[in-house]
Amino acid sequence: MFGLSELAVVLVVIIAVLAAKRLPDLVRSAGKSARILKAEARAMKDQDRVPETPETPGTPRIVQGETLPPSTPASGSAERAGDTPPEGRPAR
Repeated sequence: MFGLSELAVVLVVIIAVLAAKRLPDLVRSAGKSARILKAEARAMKDQDRVPETPETPGTPRIVQGETLPPSTPASGSAERAGDTPPEGRPAR
């Protein structure tokens, strides 16, 4: 009557007919997944090729600063320059 190959073809046709509503969504989802996977693989490959630049994490960043002369205490004050609290903070 029917051989194994004919039975397989009939089953594939029946499944395609019954799943026709969901088939486009499944194919669309598989396509999105493949695009995401390909983009991630490309990003990892590009990341391996890029040499470390100052913008990449792990390298120290140099910040230019300015040196200010020490401030002198107001006349008549018994406090030393190092004992004054920073501006904006109350004295204890």
